[in-house]
Amino acid sequence: MDLLRAYSDQNDDELNGPEEQNQNPKSAPSSPDASPPRLLPTKSAAPNVDDTMLALTVAGANRSSTRPIDPTQHIVGFNPTYEQLWARIYGPSHPYAKDGIAQGMRNHKLGFVEDASIEPFVFDEQYNTFHKYGYAADPSASAGYNYVGDFEALHKNDAVSVYNIPQHEQKKRKIEKRKELEENEGGDEDMDPEEVQNPASDVWLMKNKKSPWAGKKEGLPTELTEEQKKYAEEYAKKKGEEKGAGDKGEAVAEKTTFHGKEERDYQGRSWIAPPRDAKASNDHCYIPKRLVHTWSGHTKGVSAIRFFPKYGHLILSAGMDTKVKIWDVFNTGKCMRTYMGHSKAVRDICFSNDGSRFLTASYDKNIKYWDTETGQVISTFSTGKVPYVVKLNPDEDKQNVLLAGMSDKKIVQWDMNEGKINQEYDQHLGAVNTITFVDNNRRFVTSSDDKSLRVWEFGIPVVIKYISEPHMHSMPSISLHPNSNWLAAQSMDNQILIYSTREKFQLNKKKRFAGHVVAGYACQVNFSPDGRFVMSGDGEGRCWFWDWKTCKVFRTLKCHEGVCIGAAWHPLEQSKVATCGWDGLIKYW
Repeated sequence: MDLLRAYSDQNDDELNGPEEQNQNPKSAPSSPDASPPRLLPTKSAAPNVDDTMLALTVAGANRSSTRPIDPTQHIVGFNPTYEQLWARIYGPSHPYAKDGIAQGMRNHKLGFVEDASIEPFVFDEQYNTFHKYGYAADPSASAGYNYVGDFEALHKNDAVSVYNIPQHEQKKRKIEKRKELEENEGGDEDMDPEEVQNPASDVWLMKNKKSPWAGKKEGLPTELTEEQKKYAEEYAKKKGEEKGAGDKGEAVAEKTTFHGKEERDYQGRSWIAPPRDAKASNDHCYIPKRLVHTWSGHTKGVSAIRFFPKYGHLILSAGMDTKVKIWDVFNTGKCMRTYMGHSKAVRDICFSNDGSRFLTASYDKNIKYWDTETGQVISTFSTGKVPYVVKLNPDEDKQNVLLAGMSDKKIVQWDMNEGKINQEYDQHLGAVNTITFVDNNRRFVTSSDDKSLRVWEFGIPVVIKYISEPHMHSMPSISLHPNSNWLAAQSMDNQILIYSTREKFQLNKKKRFAGHVVAGYACQVNFSPDGRFVMSGDGEGRCWFWDWKTCKVFRTLKCHEGVCIGAAWHPLEQSKVATCGWDGLIKYW
């Protein structure tokens, strides 16, 4: 009770205010037995938490808009804002700053960059004017033109600058300069020769205003000696020959030799005329088993073979010995004619639709169009680059159109009637290896060393389909399936890939023919006439046969010593195949 009474008395004293306490400083408690009040310390039931970082974060958040990051600080205990990172460390913020951050008028990540108040041309004009005349416009003048410098020269020159001298002044100066030169030249007669030769005299200084080393150097011969002239002529001649050789292929005299008994038989028929009874024996193709005949006549390897179109009674071969030979298949089995017109190895050959003419492409940079019967060269074409593949348009009304894939990444189209290039297809990034017509000859597919396939509309030099994948390799040989729906492409990673010839030209992932080794060799891939078998040579001299449906290896034949580069199925005799190799032989199976 005493405690409660003392507590109430204390509250009354506090309510009375400090004045009453001052008036009764010696007021005693009402009860003499009352003990002095004891105040107990307050206790919190919450656990103790270190809130130092929280306080720092709150304080940093309050000051984040104005306080930048200290550049000497190694550790930042919170995520600073963009404004903090780019805020000024020293000095006031920009007067137009927004929210106290140097950002309002910012036009650069480091702050505000003011435009120069004077253009570079105007600055150069005033700078050069001041150095020449001694006066210049005052850039600090707010209005009008105020000048600094020599005011006498300013009034004398009518405040002209070095860049706007009047024309009459320019003419006047030219006349004065001309007079000075004439006086100097005319005064040479009156001058003392000793003073002219003495560099210490004023006369010498007037005469030699320019540096003694300026002007044309003396002592250099103006005319070439006879030996130098001779060397220059030889060099120019050599350069001209090299340039001419680069522009056109090497010129070689064309020759041909007929090896048969007679060019026409007793009925007057030509030796290239097909036998009248030649027709397909049956519609079913079979894999050959044994060697029937061997043609030998090329002194070096054979690079390509082509059967006579539709009938196959003759076979044309391109040799690395620069010669092209045509051989009889049905009767004697001998060489009928040799065509000699190239100076280097023949790379590719192509018959016309009726077989009466054919094309040859050689490493001597020439493409020649031959008459099969007579062996005469009808025309020669060259761009100065090596043709790797030649093709005639298969359409009957376009047999005069020649396509050639060149080593300079272009496909060149000639009109053979006019002898002119009428189109160039230039999109590949490497030498062009193959040209294959698809879609009723309205389009053609080309492959190249750039490891891509490109599809073109005939006559339009724009790629309509570009096929290039990271896993693709170069495809040096492509063949069209007899049903015209598929393309077989010999890939350099030892497999044959199949592509559709429809709109999308998609890779058929279900069909893949492998087992042979062709890496590094452009071995020809081909189909049987009924489309049931795929065949290809390989780098070890074998000829491989696969079943089209199952993609399994059907048979392999050891054909050649070395590379078996070409293989062709006879168009009529369905169980016979011709192969050629780098051993110089052509074999008939």
